[in-house]
Amino acid sequence: MQGKAMKLGDVSNETAMKFGKPLTGVRILALEQMQSLPWATQLLARLGAEVVKVEQPGNGDPSRLAHPGVLDPQGRPLGATFLRNNLNKRSICIDFKHEEGRALLKRMLARYDVFCENFKPGTLAALGLDYPSLSADNPRLIYFSLSGFGQTRASPYKNWPAYAAVAEAMSGVYEHARLPHQPPIPNPVAGLGDTSAGMFGVIGVLAALRHRDRIGQGQHVDIAMFDAMLAMADYGLNVWSLGLRREPDEEFIQPGIHQPFRAQDGWFMLQVVREHQFASLVRLIGCESWLSDERLSTRLGWGRHIESLIRPGIEGWAATRTRMEVCRLLAAQGVAAGPCLFHKELVDDAHVCAHDALVEIPRPNGDGPPVLVAGNPIKMSAVSEGPESRMPWVGEHTAGILQADLGLDSDELTSLYRNGVIG
Repeated sequence: MQGKAMKLGDVSNETAMKFGKPLTGVRILALEQMQSLPWATQLLARLGAEVVKVEQPGNGDPSRLAHPGVLDPQGRPLGATFLRNNLNKRSICIDFKHEEGRALLKRMLARYDVFCENFKPGTLAALGLDYPSLSADNPRLIYFSLSGFGQTRASPYKNWPAYAAVAEAMSGVYEHARLPHQPPIPNPVAGLGDTSAGMFGVIGVLAALRHRDRIGQGQHVDIAMFDAMLAMADYGLNVWSLGLRREPDEEFIQPGIHQPFRAQDGWFMLQVVREHQFASLVRLIGCESWLSDERLSTRLGWGRHIESLIRPGIEGWAATRTRMEVCRLLAAQGVAAGPCLFHKELVDDAHVCAHDALVEIPRPNGDGPPVLVAGNPIKMSAVSEGPESRMPWVGEHTAGILQADLGLDSDELTSLYRNGVIG
């Protein structure tokens, strides 16, 4: 496993190093916590932006306390949520609830392009750190806020706290996928409400940077997790509006074949949504009689007869074959299928390795195998893959950044430490 994933500091395309990164020179100050915004800023950092993570003195970002986790060199926790969302950043501890802390942030922002935050709406406005307040002194500033239900438009839910599962549930995707008389399955894709909001935020920031190039002015990029999940889960609402509806706890019959099926060694996913694909499938598995069966003459008919006809036929054919063998045979006939992989299979998968889709983070105490996190999914021909740098220890870069950005000397830093303004 350790030899297959990309390691910190590796560069997979050294030729592209000569071009640099597309966001080199863009500076981002991120008042961030947990997953949604840190995921977004990590992606911006991978594209070359300089990201300074602002944490509260003490334990810092609450995601450092997530479970499971490891320990940093000082014995402080580094939780799973923190580990996978904070590569390539520097950490500075400033108490933004302290008047002097807010003054430091405002002075720093004169040297940054983007300010990011994901606090409950109203939190930063009460402290004078909202977009109207900050843009008055810096009209070129791009202000990126990410919350459950947005900041700039009305919402009856604006003051509700929200994690990924809340936005996912409210988007309708849980009910769309729920089996009759079974409860919804929370986080079926492990935090899509967070990562989708972060992804749309990255797009918004990139668009705002380009817009600023044209008009010379920054703006407020406001992302609601609920909106992001509606966009990600638009299929269910779209087909509902077209009349494909069901009442709660009714079986949902979907046109076509969108089902997992068993092979000799586990499950594979099969999707057949066109007539020529159906014909290729039935010929491959030796069920040509289905082509003249009136019950299977429409896509809705395929959906209605999954259990009575289609599953026995497909699983009977697949029973003596592995998932990979089944999917290779189907792919050769133009039929879309993929194995349901276990995590232990992903780390050695040929595609994952070739695409640098995983990054190894050595455990700080050297005890045990490396921690694996997702790599950068954006592949660009003139941009190198990596190098990745480790996540920062809490407040690791406080003194260096304040000295470089604001010219503070050691006496000023010592006074700020003593007063609890920085950590």
